[in-house]
This record gives sequence, C-alpha cells and structure tokens, in this order.
Amino acid sequence: MTDFTALAEQYIALWNETGPARRKMIDALCEEDVAYTDPLAAVRGRDALDGLIGAVREQFPGMVFRLGGPVDGHHDLARFTWHLGPRDGEGIVTGFDVVVVRDGRIGAVHGFLDKVPAAA
Repeated sequence: MTDFTALAEQYIALWNETGPARRKMIDALCEEDVAYTDPLAAVRGRDALDGLIGAVREQFPGMVFRLGGPVDGHHDLARFTWHLGPRDGEGIVTGFDVVVVRDGRIGAVHGFLDKVPAAA
C-alpha cells in the first residue's frame, strides 16, 4: 500500500531541489519512462523531467513549492494541490496534480494550473 502523503512530499521536495541531488531523487521516486504533462509542458523520461524542473527553478529563483492541503489517494492515483511562492509568503502559482503510481513509484503526473501570474 502506497503512502500517498509521503510520496507527494517527496515529489514536492524534488521540485525544490536545485542541485545535483535532484536527479538522484528523480531516479528514486520516478519510473524510467515517467510522463509529465501540464498546460505548458509535456515531457517523458527522467532526463526530460529533470530538465523541466531545472527550467522552472531558473524561471522562479528563490521560490519554493509547498503542498496546499491534504493528499487524497486511492488505488494507484493521488491528487494534491501545491503552491509556488516566496518561502514566507503567499503562493504566486497554484496547481493541482494527479499522480499515477506504479509499484510505489511515480509513472505519470497530470498537472493543472489554477493560478498563474499575469504576463508583464
């Protein structure tokens, strides 16, 4: 049985990692052919996911991801809300992810963006 809260916490932690440890976290947490899709990106594989996270980290330097509430899960699915923003401030981006779990690892992430900053 999967601990969906622990899985979501580890997933959020890897999005906050800016150094080489991120790839080790991805390798441990995600299947080799992990798929990630949201309104702005669609990637497949650990290398591509690592690159995507790196690009997001560059776009939002100093910002942190946080879980936005409880994690809900059943069978091989988990869902949770997250926020991206200053460490001690309100999130400027809010999203909702549905994660597909296979044998305790993330096989796919389906992301939705609920709040995004307006373009300058």
